[in-house]
Amino acid sequence: MDAEEVKRRMASGDYVLVAPAKKAKSEVWLLESSMLNAEVKEGEILPPTIQRLMKGYNKYLRPFFDNGPVTVGMSMDIASIDTISEINMDYTATIFLRQRWTDERLVFEGNKSLSLDGRLVELLWVPDTFIVDSKKSFLHDITVENRLIRIFPNGTVLYALRITTTVACNMDLTKYPMDKQTCTLQLESWGYNINDVMFYWTRGNESVSGLDTLQLAQYTVEDHYTSVSEAVYETGNYPKLVFHFELKRSILYFILETYVPSSLLVVLSWVSFWISLSSVPARICIGVTTVLTMTTLMMGARTSLPNANCFIKAIDVYLGICFSFIFGALIEYAVAHFCTLTHMDSHMVMYSHHMHDFDDEMNGIITTISNHNRAKRRKEAAATPTPTPASLELTVSPSTPSGSEPKPEAPPPKHTHWCLTALATVRKVLRSINCCHIENPHHIDNYSRVTFPLSFVMVNLLYWIYYLYF
Repeated sequence: MDAEEVKRRMASGDYVLVAPAKKAKSEVWLLESSMLNAEVKEGEILPPTIQRLMKGYNKYLRPFFDNGPVTVGMSMDIASIDTISEINMDYTATIFLRQRWTDERLVFEGNKSLSLDGRLVELLWVPDTFIVDSKKSFLHDITVENRLIRIFPNGTVLYALRITTTVACNMDLTKYPMDKQTCTLQLESWGYNINDVMFYWTRGNESVSGLDTLQLAQYTVEDHYTSVSEAVYETGNYPKLVFHFELKRSILYFILETYVPSSLLVVLSWVSFWISLSSVPARICIGVTTVLTMTTLMMGARTSLPNANCFIKAIDVYLGICFSFIFGALIEYAVAHFCTLTHMDSHMVMYSHHMHDFDDEMNGIITTISNHNRAKRRKEAAATPTPTPASLELTVSPSTPSGSEPKPEAPPPKHTHWCLTALATVRKVLRSINCCHIENPHHIDNYSRVTFPLSFVMVNLLYWIYYLYF
């Protein structure tokens, strides 16, 4: 093949070769010749129909280059959804992506389609479709690249791929594990804007199939639908197709794994209400053991979740409620035991007060009797005649050995009066405290046996009603 033939084919668009500006002409000529020979060798093994279609075909130019945008129809089969990660907030799925468009340059006569080897896709123009929120994707290539090319007589091209992709999914975990998550799979054109390419779903919501037969570990697919929109960027507006699917988490696993054990721990903490207050080691052992077990259960429930402060999850609320009831049962015993000790001390104080009052009353009675006897003797002495000196000397009052008149009692000193006033104030304070004092500390356990279960049932009703229906 001479140089004129090469120049003619390059001018007709059969081969597009771009040489660096700084290359020498001889090197450019050798490069063009080697590439041309490779194309000719490949063309010699192609069927005549394909050779005719490829003649003058430029894969770098889209169909209808000067006659408006090319429309590309999309459809998908969801083969599997392998993992759904709350920690990374993404899901991994294997999909069969099918794209259809019409290329007027590939029209041929006949009534049968041409199924080509997937490796021949390198000779055709294909849309530059990409998955928007994909973190990692790959095309399966065992045993060969899983691609399909089929050309119909009217120029329609079917291009199918088998892809496994990991796509980001923003999740709201405030109601975890009673949550519903809506994830999306978005397809856009990378370089062609809406003036060049238009995307559409071939069969509307039925363009995506396979979800009805999926068996997921923790989720069930409740609903799915498709939508068409445009992606607006600084470089222009680009076509976008969005597939939405709603996942509902199965709560049975979490009921058996977390909710039932935590509830049983709360019930176990109530056993201490039926143990005597004097059994200090038994009640302390039950309280501390349930608190530590509940703490371990709370830590295990958080291992499979993101450590984000912005999420107060429903399971965290329930575990916090259970921990509060268990801790409250431990505090209840501390209060009851303290009241028992206080009750014993108060009995001793009241007994001492009663004895002191009894002594005061007895002293008062004795003083009153002695004063009464003195007054009676004085009256008798006044009524009898004046005794003779001899008899006077022999008459001695039994109450006054010296025979002199008893002196009036001196008033109490000031510091004694102050002590009595302070003692009266303390007694008033003790009486006011005694009004709020629990007569029998054992009643605390009796009240707790009723209030703790009723409160726990009421809180559970409010919890489940709120998170299931609101």
